[in-house]
Amino acid sequence: MRTPPSRTAPENAPPESTLEDLRVPVRTTLAAAWTSFMFLYIYVDYLALYKPGFVDDIQAGIVHEFDTGPTFVASALTLMAVPILMILLSTTLPARVSRGLNLVVATLYIPVSIYNAAGESWSYSYFYGLSIGLELLLLAFILRSAWAWPPAQTQAS
Repeated sequence: MRTPPSRTAPENAPPESTLEDLRVPVRTTLAAAWTSFMFLYIYVDYLALYKPGFVDDIQAGIVHEFDTGPTFVASALTLMAVPILMILLSTTLPARVSRGLNLVVATLYIPVSIYNAAGESWSYSYFYGLSIGLELLLLAFILRSAWAWPPAQTQAS
């Protein structure tokens, strides 16, 4: 009887289940989190278009109890532009400024996210609960990542 060839790995090889796990820079983590936030933010607005009567209200000049017009459009653009810019600013500003700005903006967007459920019917509670819950989780992740930003490593001379 022949014995099958050995399938053992060389002594120096890492175990097969070990995967490379590099530390992701905080700036990249923050930019990815803001990108995820923006995708969610945009898709929630897009999916809201499927609610019965929503498009009719838009065509009548009303969005979420507000009259559409220059002020509404400028406000909506501002609410979208800030997190969009945070993707870039998280990666380009000096670390101390980026950390502070991420802490401030993420904190300010918590009530903005919660406000999206104001005045909505209970029939869409799962939709708004899920979307707001995910937005809040992303904002909490941003806050935690920015808060825990490790200090610069100093090199001994």
